[in-house]
Amino acid sequence: MVAPDLPLVPVLVGPTGVGKTAVAVGLGARTLITVISADARQVYRGLDIGTAKPPRELQVRVPHLGLDLIEPGERYSAGRFARDAAGWLASVRADGREPVVVGGTGFYVRALAEGLFREPPLDPVRRERLRTWGERLPVTRLAHWAARLDRRFAGGGRQRAARAIEVALLTGRALSWWQREARETGIMRPWYIHLTLPRDALHRRIGERVDQMLAAGLVAEVRALLARGVAARAPGLDGVGYREVVATLEGRLPEARLRDAIVAATRRYAKRQETWFRNQLRRQTSDVRYQSDDVWTLDATARPEELAAMIHRRWCTIRADV
Repeated sequence: MVAPDLPLVPVLVGPTGVGKTAVAVGLGARTLITVISADARQVYRGLDIGTAKPPRELQVRVPHLGLDLIEPGERYSAGRFARDAAGWLASVRADGREPVVVGGTGFYVRALAEGLFREPPLDPVRRERLRTWGERLPVTRLAHWAARLDRRFAGGGRQRAARAIEVALLTGRALSWWQREARETGIMRPWYIHLTLPRDALHRRIGERVDQMLAAGLVAEVRALLARGVAARAPGLDGVGYREVVATLEGRLPEARLRDAIVAATRRYAKRQETWFRNQLRRQTSDVRYQSDDVWTLDATARPEELAAMIHRRWCTIRADV
């Protein structure tokens, strides 16, 4: 549920590699914005190359919040993101800037727009036992158990599967039930800008992006994290790109196949993102006036500066009408 008196906030979403960051930078050249990153992997310190984290010089031009919050191995939930982002939204406006949410983690976006369920108390001892048990299983087995316990489980990484199992076993009800029946109000009204690309164009960008990451030192980045004592299957390193590098460093994936493995995994991830955004975002509209349930689907084949100009013009119209 979204309260009508909540502030309207642009939310730039789309699959990995579609160009969200470049468009946000172009938007920042036209108006004072601060980006609130809705990316579940960019919260980790030290995971820079494989998450395509905006470089420092870019963050000086366009401030970003939601980056480098925790160490690899720690857990960061959509609920924690929503609580943190509530403070960020208020501070951005207090500074006289416009907040713009940018990211591809749908659950983070939904947490801001629609709210999260009111979580019942979870026994800490049983919760720790489940965590220890889950860490010993491959992510495919965790996902299997999550789907058995919650028929609406939409898939995802280790952390998401572990969360679904935890809630189902410790409360007696599936996570999807809690999300449906015990949802709190969101903290903003979203104006969704959904960037899309034809499949061939997106696949080409993904391949180019993976090549850039490998050339920039992705393997060395992972090797340094492991040398620091970060567990190979810790939250953060279980994400796309990182888990393939870990497999190569452990000898389970030949180095000659690393690039193609990351490309294939990234394509699958982008497809899941697109499916989520198509099915979970609110209705499509071409009206001039926008309410909290509107989505503007925008072909991202144009240059980022052109897309930013289009978004800025439409945003100015919307603000004049709200």
